[in-house]
Amino acid sequence: MKKRVLVAGMAHESDSFNPIVAGAADFPIFRGEDMLGRRVENDATTGILDTLEKKGYELIPALFTHAVPNGLVDREFYLSVKEEILDTARRALKDGPIDAVTLELHGSMTVKGYGEAEGPLLEALREILPGVPILCALDMHATMTERMHRNCDGFAAFQQAPHTDQYETGVKAANMTVAVLEEGVKPASAWVKVPLLVAGEQSATDVEPMVSLIEAFRESERKPGVLAASCLMGYPWCDSPDCGAGVYVTAVDQETADAEALRLAGLMWAAREKFAFQTEAYPEGEAVNVALAAALAGEGPVYLSDSGDNPTGGSSSDCTGLLRRLLEDGRTLELPTPVLYGGIYDRPAALACRGRVGETLALTFGAKFDRKTTSPITATGKVMAFREDWQGSAVALFRTGNVDIVLAEKHIGYTTPELFSVLGREAGEAALVCVKLGYLTPGHAALARRAILALTRGSTNEDLATLPYERIPRPIFPLDRAFEYVPRCERTMEG
Repeated sequence: MKKRVLVAGMAHESDSFNPIVAGAADFPIFRGEDMLGRRVENDATTGILDTLEKKGYELIPALFTHAVPNGLVDREFYLSVKEEILDTARRALKDGPIDAVTLELHGSMTVKGYGEAEGPLLEALREILPGVPILCALDMHATMTERMHRNCDGFAAFQQAPHTDQYETGVKAANMTVAVLEEGVKPASAWVKVPLLVAGEQSATDVEPMVSLIEAFRESERKPGVLAASCLMGYPWCDSPDCGAGVYVTAVDQETADAEALRLAGLMWAAREKFAFQTEAYPEGEAVNVALAAALAGEGPVYLSDSGDNPTGGSSSDCTGLLRRLLEDGRTLELPTPVLYGGIYDRPAALACRGRVGETLALTFGAKFDRKTTSPITATGKVMAFREDWQGSAVALFRTGNVDIVLAEKHIGYTTPELFSVLGREAGEAALVCVKLGYLTPGHAALARRAILALTRGSTNEDLATLPYERIPRPIFPLDRAFEYVPRCERTMEG
């Protein structure tokens, strides 16, 4: 009889400083056979499905759902997704035993008025399936919690940022499942908290100290008995008692897991002063001056990251501070091509451009959600292009002055230059490109002759010391510096 494995995926990075509440409209859901048919490049769930399918297991698909990072998740929506996964398990048990569960979770999904998302799901699965091994793929920016640790047999997290190894991480989680089912492995896991806050833009894995750190984690995985060694950088834009970094090692015995986790946590802590912006980074005004000077000198494409309002980091994508500076700076009129700016999340403004290509309009946009750090802009300009469906959102290109602004109907990411292409502009031919990102994704990085990070305001503010934290554990570096830290393994309440 084929061994049966329940598979599911639920991923979201939830920013508690972002006032948007993400709900059903933000999360496409793939259920059952649709989930099995969804095979995507660089995708952890696809890696899980491909690996388990090749082993000949019977897959029990619950659902897969993922949304662009945003604010906290709607409680009713989360509870419905959680119950649907649990109900799939209950129904599957009527047809026979479930031999294992393999999941893709983010690890930093937080529900408004409820708290962490992943721990309660794992806990409920454990109650329905006592003794059944549960293995899981995580994001590198996961925030480990006691409930997650207590209710899962092993985690494997992405080791690259940007996350180019998602498929491989799914394969790793699936291979841990195979080791349990085929080789009789009984995983043992060790978790060590590291009191460290690091913005993602300070921990790209193509520069130090992350190059050396990730190589140490990979070296650990090459040791006999180590199934996965995960460098969990945490998520600094959620004000939570669990906030911080950590190390998670899953091995074939507890002694190995403990020793490796403690060693790696020591390495992470020793590198704490080395986490820094590896690209040019300046306060907002200085960043604009440097970028415009470079663009006017013919160094383009010059890329300028509006890092404080990065939707793929969890911000609202409606902050206008950097855009306002560009619009008010007369030097933009001297550029050989209009500035490309991606973009502003404003549904009414985006839809006002529908059917109006070539027309001149007066529009007000921005600050639909974040009204604490930003304010709306009113401008007259020309609708240059409109697309009805870009990754599920209508998008428009609105030119005012010498700036082309992407207006989006929905909360989308600006991770690929293809968005500009479908709106009639090529980023590679622009003198200055401004994107709501931190570090540049590979597609943008391939075009940028110079990359500049603007330390702007928003829900992904890179200056972590300015954020109004109230619940994070203290002391924590770099908010606190004069304290002693000795790595120790966290034990579950049972042990």
